[in-house]
Amino acid sequence: MFSNNEPVVNLPRLLKSFYINPPRTLIHHINFPLIPFAIEFQSFNTMNSTNPDQKFDQYGAATGVPVAQGFQHQPRLGDWSSGLCDCFSDCSSCCLTCWCPCVTFGRVAEIADQGDTSCGTAGVLYCLLAAVTGCTFCYSCFYRTTMRQQFKLEESPCCDCLVHFCCESCALCQEYRELQSRGFDMSIGWQGNVERRNREVAMGAVPPYVEGGMNR
Repeated sequence: MFSNNEPVVNLPRLLKSFYINPPRTLIHHINFPLIPFAIEFQSFNTMNSTNPDQKFDQYGAATGVPVAQGFQHQPRLGDWSSGLCDCFSDCSSCCLTCWCPCVTFGRVAEIADQGDTSCGTAGVLYCLLAAVTGCTFCYSCFYRTTMRQQFKLEESPCCDCLVHFCCESCALCQEYRELQSRGFDMSIGWQGNVERRNREVAMGAVPPYVEGGMNR
């Protein structure tokens, strides 16, 4: 391949120079095309040495150039149905939270936890924290985070812990209204909402008969 008068070429260094200098510089050193092999070598070396689980897009699969994880499209988070300070838009939940915040929190916690935590258990723990430490926000903020993750909501106006620390009552009211706006009946709990939903699906599958020949 090489003449006797030419020095031995360091192949890895030569491949590296391919990506720094134009391909024409390789013509003076080698007598066969290196482009496909160099691309495959770079792709394999990068994928296995830096990030074995790194994904490739359509362009990366053709060129061997890995796609940086930071440039992948991130889904846009949705907005809350009401603002943090819109407590008076629902006077019933506002009064409930003002006089019995443990009930509001218990109902929110049961729905957000999908029935794993009962309203009574969450409410009693909330009362105990309020009586002993007064730091109920340390407990309630976790359910706000759970709600946001379930419904893909924006972390607004600041982090969940700070929202509950500064505006505990307003945060509970907002979460209560958010669940109501998504069709939950807060007074019947998680299991009651599941049963109601199943009944609605069953009734929707076969429209009920109404006297007079009209179907709804």
